[in-house]
Amino acid sequence: MKVIEVNNLSKSYRIGARREAYFSIREDISDFLKNPFQWLRDYRASRENFWALKDVSFSVEEGEVLGIIGLNGAGKSTLLKILSRITPPTEGEAIIKGRVRSLLEVGTGFHPELTGRENIYLNGAILGMTKKEIESKFNEIIEFSEIGKFLDTPVKKYSSGMYVRLAFSVAAHLEPEILIIDEVLAVGDTAFQKKCLKRMEGVAKGGRTVLFVSHNMSAISSLCSRAILLRQGKVAAQGPASQVVNEYLSTEGGSSSQISWSFEDAPGSELMKFKSIKALNKQGEVSLNIEINEPCDIEIEFWCLKKTKITPSLHLYNQFGVLLFYTMNLHDKNWGRKEYEPGLYKCSCRMPANLFNEGTYYVNAYLSRDVGQPADAVKEPAVFFRIYEEYSADRTMYMPGQYLGAIRPLLSWNIDYQGPLG
Repeated sequence: MKVIEVNNLSKSYRIGARREAYFSIREDISDFLKNPFQWLRDYRASRENFWALKDVSFSVEEGEVLGIIGLNGAGKSTLLKILSRITPPTEGEAIIKGRVRSLLEVGTGFHPELTGRENIYLNGAILGMTKKEIESKFNEIIEFSEIGKFLDTPVKKYSSGMYVRLAFSVAAHLEPEILIIDEVLAVGDTAFQKKCLKRMEGVAKGGRTVLFVSHNMSAISSLCSRAILLRQGKVAAQGPASQVVNEYLSTEGGSSSQISWSFEDAPGSELMKFKSIKALNKQGEVSLNIEINEPCDIEIEFWCLKKTKITPSLHLYNQFGVLLFYTMNLHDKNWGRKEYEPGLYKCSCRMPANLFNEGTYYVNAYLSRDVGQPADAVKEPAVFFRIYEEYSADRTMYMPGQYLGAIRPLLSWNIDYQGPLG
């Protein structure tokens, strides 16, 4: 059953050109008489509309966990505010069946003068829950939020961390049919974020519908069955979460298999600067797509401006932002920890074939004087590449596609027959 149906939803805002919060009629008349042409230009600019959302359509099934991703300003928070009935749409409609609980920013729905205890009852009442229902979850909420000592303190005195602990705990335990969560977990510490994600896994398995906005691609991929990518207020892609995450990283993430700079614009210091960074296929060509059984080279060109030691290094991440490994040229017999004379240099690092899983990867690149020294030149991220596998009928001896795990090395196995039973 569809519990959310969004049909051609659009939202526009008027862009104001004036710096002041308001004008009196006398000031308007005075400005018009001083410079009527400028006044008319300002007036027209103040009537300009900006479309935060445009013709957005999708549906959500009961019990589905839907991820919503996109760059800042793509329209994610605007969409959630419309679904939460905080702001109305300009065009289109959003049909929602069931009680909705939203956690869009720290302390949403809390009254600052009320205590933590009172706000729990207030939020439950807003959701249409009885006092008995709230009390049945009360102890779980307090235990999860870890703010029991401050339960009878007005929430205006809470730190942002305490606020978000209680707000998330209330949202996750009062059991609305639909839970809408924006990127608020970034406020909590790492331990609390993990605790929240684990709780959300339980919420999802419990059959409740969840809309989840996050920049944490690992959380989106693990928690959500489906995802929507918003780009400039429009739906750019929707489908299985892993596919949409790949689309996001390969387009919005600034996906490029090469980057270069002029000498004046290059990142670096008075000692060294990047010139270019490239991802190369087996043929030595710049390529975004690398076949799984072929090697990939990351090539760096850099300028050495004064005689100094230079240590190039790379950090390689998968599509979920997980650091797989880092590497540097310390073991290079010819150049490791060597002083470079001023000039232009090119170095490359080979990633072996049959190492990576299918998916999108990105590389952070650094130039530093030595191990443990702050980097003189930094590019984060530098280049992207995608690992894919061509499947053919004669390759039936192993399973193609996405394996479990962050990498997929082709390892040697050996089996020896030891003799008959007994």
